[in-house]
Amino acid sequence: MGKTEEQQRPAKPQGGRANLVQNLAASLREEILSDAFQLGTKLPSEAALTEEYKVSRTVVREAIASLRSDGLVETRQGAGAFVISQSMPSNNMLKSFIPNKISSIIEVLELRMAVEIEAAALAARRRSPAQEGAILEACNDMKELAQKGALTVKADFEFHKAIADATNNKRFPEFLEMMGNQIIPRQQLVSSNKEVATSRYLQQIVAEHDKIALSISSQDEQGARDAMRLHLEGGSNRYRELLR
Repeated sequence: MGKTEEQQRPAKPQGGRANLVQNLAASLREEILSDAFQLGTKLPSEAALTEEYKVSRTVVREAIASLRSDGLVETRQGAGAFVISQSMPSNNMLKSFIPNKISSIIEVLELRMAVEIEAAALAARRRSPAQEGAILEACNDMKELAQKGALTVKADFEFHKAIADATNNKRFPEFLEMMGNQIIPRQQLVSSNKEVATSRYLQQIVAEHDKIALSISSQDEQGARDAMRLHLEGGSNRYRELLR
């Protein structure tokens, strides 16, 4: 027999304040990870959560702060909390990462440069025909989504993951998986089921991806390094301009 809607919902938090915060955060986290709240969805208001879970606003705020620390939501002044990721990082390496803080984004891009530039070269040297196909397919998927104005964050991540897989060194894809979708800077821009980054910006990213994919397909190691460096440094420079 199927569960009723009430039975399917996570249990309401009970206990002292610390437990209330933990339990409420766990309930909301479960709903986010189970797709009950889609990417870009606004969470219920503080007042609604206070009423539904019979807790104080302080508990609600602390629970939301916990989700923000997990990289699952971001809060927007006067608007509320929005889902920005539906996957948990497998460790706490990005625990201090603040998605809407430009300096944090630049730090992550610099970290990616230290890893992904050489990953691109290794992929050019070692990729199998199937892995080459996966990279090209991921590149085309993002191009098509960008043309439609659909969300491209997941496709962007899958492109970089396909390159990491093609290194045939499992530590590279493990590194990206630990970081999750937060490695894509415009993840913070998601506010609905439509892409909100500018068309021109997305076209530039797609063109950069094309150069990386072509170099890997041609087994041009130095070309792959240069194309990946251009891509990641370009992203870093764009955000430095915003910082200034």
